[in-house]
Amino acid sequence: MTGAAADRPTFTPGPDAMAHLELILNGACPLTGFMTASETASVAKRGRLPDGTPWPVPVTLPVPDELVAAERVLLTDAEGAPLAELAVSERWWADGGHRLAGEVHFARPPVHGVYRSLRRAPVEVRGSREIGALAHRPMLAVLTDRPLHHRALHQVRAAVKEIGGGGPVEVLVLVDAPFDDEGAVPAVLAAEPLLPPRTRFSVLTLPRAGTTDGTALPAGRAEQLAAHVAARYGASHLLVNRDPDQPPAVITDDSPIPLVAAGEWAYDARTGAWRPAERISAGEARRELTPTEVEDMLGRGEALPAWFTSARVSAELARRRPARVRRGLTLFFTGLSGSGKSTVARGVADAVRRAGRTVTLLDGDVVRRMLSSGLTFSRADRDLNIRRIGYVAAEISRHGGVAVCAPIAPYAATRAEVRAMAEETGDFFLVHVATPLEVCEARDRKGLYAKARMGEIPEFTGISDPYEAPDDADLVIDTSDATEAESVAAVLRELRAGGWLPRMAG
Repeated sequence: MTGAAADRPTFTPGPDAMAHLELILNGACPLTGFMTASETASVAKRGRLPDGTPWPVPVTLPVPDELVAAERVLLTDAEGAPLAELAVSERWWADGGHRLAGEVHFARPPVHGVYRSLRRAPVEVRGSREIGALAHRPMLAVLTDRPLHHRALHQVRAAVKEIGGGGPVEVLVLVDAPFDDEGAVPAVLAAEPLLPPRTRFSVLTLPRAGTTDGTALPAGRAEQLAAHVAARYGASHLLVNRDPDQPPAVITDDSPIPLVAAGEWAYDARTGAWRPAERISAGEARRELTPTEVEDMLGRGEALPAWFTSARVSAELARRRPARVRRGLTLFFTGLSGSGKSTVARGVADAVRRAGRTVTLLDGDVVRRMLSSGLTFSRADRDLNIRRIGYVAAEISRHGGVAVCAPIAPYAATRAEVRAMAEETGDFFLVHVATPLEVCEARDRKGLYAKARMGEIPEFTGISDPYEAPDDADLVIDTSDATEAESVAAVLRELRAGGWLPRMAG
């Protein structure tokens, strides 16, 4: 987002640049601003700035064309509140986009972001330890973007024992969560009584560890970034809570603090306890449930097993991800004009309503009249119209409702944006109504195809503007040879199978 404030243009950075900016402003990152081209290249290749200072990931600010000539830019949060002013020292180009480099100067404390009160600056954590005369004790930073199940809790306790050698150890849990979503924070906080005494919590958003051209950095850079940030909080050691199916964390000699090797843990079915895997007899080890398995159990309304996680964490996960039959859903139909998507969507909406769920139908034509009447049919305005539908649908889903959407939505990138919005608040199910163009044109109930063929309607989807058929549809239907009832039934079968409707609904 761009704008103007006094004589300075304003700009809201993208997610990664915003994460870098907050780390710079709160002191978790020792840099003073965004990197130049040479600094970025040096860091990407060697993990060091040109002067030899270790830093593992590029810190860059991509900007739109209209900001390239700016000397100073006011950086704002997603709500337009000022955060910092960038004094531009260099303009450079990478991966098809402009970058600005320069120092950032603090403007106002940030207020945007979920769990803002827990987004503590490193100086706050270090100061509280000094006041309590605890700064001399070792402190284990536990970085997690997922709940702390029994496996992780046992790893934390083992690490504390290893680090402290029987003496007291402070624990700081750093919860990596998005700015606009609570992420795993509530589930992590639910585990507080099960963690060692003197455990603190802080929420942050770590940027992705990638290069300016989107390629991956060498192995270990993400862990190095976490170690640098944890060290700024005063941590002496770092433990990363990872999915057990992920490869082990890698860290190099450039790390400011050591990474604790958690080792592989499993549940010993014979003794009923979590133990290091090498101590468990063959055939008795039970691995941790995967995130997909957890999601499937929650979606079916099943309680998570006690051997896997605590009752407190299980209850919090069930609150956040209720059974799909009670969960918000965006049911998104896409297809050419005349494909039958609105007809099928209305039939599905009626059936879902009869099943006892709260339903809102966001038909493309109705939304155009009521929500987007001032928009044209240019690509930019079409995209904005679909984003508006996605935003409304996500809010409906947030409160447990079912939003049935039936726009043309011809562009894959915009549909992906809607999916991302919807999945922040609920579930998303994409139906491609793949009725062929010749069938849609033969129907032409509104006479639109005829006008488009005569050039009276420019940029008409399927004639003078492309329709990008989705490759990520959850269901594909073709109404050419199917009745309305058959098409509606096909959608309802999938909704019942997925758990969004009671088995006998429809």
